[in-house]
Amino acid sequence: MNGFTLIGLAAAACTTAAFIPQAIKVIRTKDTRSLSLPMYIIFTVGVLLWLIYGILVKDIPVIAANIITSVFSAIILVSIIVYRRDAEYS
Repeated sequence: MNGFTLIGLAAAACTTAAFIPQAIKVIRTKDTRSLSLPMYIIFTVGVLLWLIYGILVKDIPVIAANIITSVFSAIILVSIIVYRRDAEYS
């Protein structure tokens, strides 16, 4: 593994780990009022496109980061939709 790949993996770890606290907070509190639904829709689509790109160019750091980030982003996105819907019916 060369130095460029290590830098890519470190960057992937940092940007991916940044979503963990938000995902945990949303799961624990079920409070999504301050989160932007359009932003998370656009972001999740972008992450999935980066994942496709990484697969096409066979770039391991891009693939790894975007697989994990897409999971956290999807959790937050689904939570926004579900918790807001539940709040409307309460």
